[in-house]
Amino acid sequence: MPLNFTAIDFETANSSSASACSVGLVKVRDGKVVDTANWLIRPPAGHDAFQEWNIKIHGIRPEDVEKAPTWAKQLPYLVAFAGGDHLVAHNAGFDLGVISKATQVVGLEVPNFNYVCSLQVARRTYHLDSYRLPVAAMAAGFEDFAHHDALADAEACAAIMIDAAKRHSALNLEQLAHITRVKVGAIGPIATKEQASTHGPMALN
Repeated sequence: MPLNFTAIDFETANSSSASACSVGLVKVRDGKVVDTANWLIRPPAGHDAFQEWNIKIHGIRPEDVEKAPTWAKQLPYLVAFAGGDHLVAHNAGFDLGVISKATQVVGLEVPNFNYVCSLQVARRTYHLDSYRLPVAAMAAGFEDFAHHDALADAEACAAIMIDAAKRHSALNLEQLAHITRVKVGAIGPIATKEQASTHGPMALN
């Protein structure tokens, strides 16, 4: 199996994981970027207040997302773009948490996704003073990108994983995770099933 995955990055309007206001997606096939997508998202009511701190980070303002489709309308496009791939994100707990929380808030079922964290892979691949996305991306040879632009960040994340796979001579994402001792996580119904199989029926109580 070749190195295939979809890298993802979200920007949020505030500290709520349900407040996604932008997403960037990068599809990798056989270790090469073959497609990208990005769009603005109108956060759901109750999670749609834009904090000044977040605006300073990503530059997205309330008026920018006024006419953007909602999370409920855009989730199917995100799932379709990923197409069953494992997702990869830098500090993946945050980005996969956005998918889970935003989906729950709008009353939909959280989609099944397996994922690998590029931050954890970078920690076990490079020797750096910091493993923040711009620093780790520079180590991978991906420089001078617009940090906190969702698509640019997803591209940087993809570059880290592609470079790490080459350094570790990993043929696919699962092998890279194994070599670097990084856990393959999961969200959605599949995560509940995996937890049950690992810890027994009591895990669901």
